[in-house]
Amino acid sequence: MRYLPLTDPDRAAMLEKIGADSVDVLFADVPAEHYLDGPVAGLPLAASEMAVEKHMRRLSKKNLAAADAAFFCGAGAYRHHVPATVDHIIQRGEFLTAYTPYQPEIAQGTLQMLFEFQTQVARLYGCAVANASMYDGSTACWEAIVMAARLTKRRGVLISGGLHPHYVSVAQTMARFTDEAIAYQLPTLEADPGDDALIARISDDTSCVVVQYPDIMGRIPDLQRIADAAHEKGALLIVANTEPVALGALEAPGNLGADIVVGEGQAIGVGLQFGGPYLGLFAITNPKHVRQMPGRLCGETVDADGKRGFVLTLSTREQHIRREKATSNICTNSGLCALAFSVHMTLLGEKGLTALAAENHRLACLAADRLDKVPGVRVLNDTFFNEFTLVLDKEARPLVRKLAEHGVLAGVALGRLFPHGEGLDDGLLVTVTETVTEDDIETLAKSLEEALS
Repeated sequence: MRYLPLTDPDRAAMLEKIGADSVDVLFADVPAEHYLDGPVAGLPLAASEMAVEKHMRRLSKKNLAAADAAFFCGAGAYRHHVPATVDHIIQRGEFLTAYTPYQPEIAQGTLQMLFEFQTQVARLYGCAVANASMYDGSTACWEAIVMAARLTKRRGVLISGGLHPHYVSVAQTMARFTDEAIAYQLPTLEADPGDDALIARISDDTSCVVVQYPDIMGRIPDLQRIADAAHEKGALLIVANTEPVALGALEAPGNLGADIVVGEGQAIGVGLQFGGPYLGLFAITNPKHVRQMPGRLCGETVDADGKRGFVLTLSTREQHIRREKATSNICTNSGLCALAFSVHMTLLGEKGLTALAAENHRLACLAADRLDKVPGVRVLNDTFFNEFTLVLDKEARPLVRKLAEHGVLAGVALGRLFPHGEGLDDGLLVTVTETVTEDDIETLAKSLEEALS
């Protein structure tokens, strides 16, 4: 039985305080057709715990797990091997401290980990300063956009068609409540990432240009060229990276002119986990901008006895005093996921990350070469890391569903990512990580041949 501590007088007092006649007023923005007019169809009013467990197990058996299939899905969430050591270490007592380390004397384990995490992210991104993580990649991207507005005093936001559509959607949703004017065009099935067209749209009103690297189709934009064009107009370049393993092979965005680098850290240390929780990464190249960063920053110091210690150096969280001065109100720190990322990155080391990236790229090249030989299939990309787009001679979404019924998760249909995009229905985004075997690649190729014949 749930414990509901509020009484009817409590609720009446709160409603009176905010000037609402009833609780229903608080849901006025929800369209009427989405209201329930009774119990959810098919659900019993009550059930025993054992009955619920049995029912949930039956439902779970309908899932096709990534480990039980030839798995080629990516598009912002990647299946990599996470060593068992990661799960063991994150449960150690040194890290079982406060989620929010406001009292450094009892949170040294968490603070030291976050300090080392920041160092790893800064080096990975080629930046001067990284914060102590954010909620996820999409919200980190939005935070970068509003940070750019604060720095440039401009409101024009130019988003590349290659940015993940979920990131675009978050930005468009948040911009409804701010003055940001977002300019975005849907991508097309072209091998060229469209750098020329993007650069041509940069104006004197542009606060930032947002580019994904590699982009949603696996293409690799010319960051240095875009950065030079943006800076010439006084705008900042924001680079979003959804696959951090790629930076074991590609040049770091911060070394190519990016001003703010954000991304999703899930691929390192954090499993797919049915879509979350994930890990937002955020870093900047100019340390002078550090006070405009969202989130929190851990620093190294010495205590009264001269011993090395760690503290929360900057913290612009929404619950602090002077909340109207805060740089963010969605900058939740994904502490446990940041710890898992840091442990996995430490286990890999620089050489390990480079070797992992090389293996991902090797297998992806094998897959691209093999799939390009399948009748009715064309590999779109000229360049890629571990993710590339196939152009099929029929719509991709029904084909993906058909192959899933035969134990092959062939990738992500672009028609699913861009339901309103024209000319994208035949695109299939295929991802190949170190967890894919050469037998899996052959299975996918033969399955495509059969499905397209």
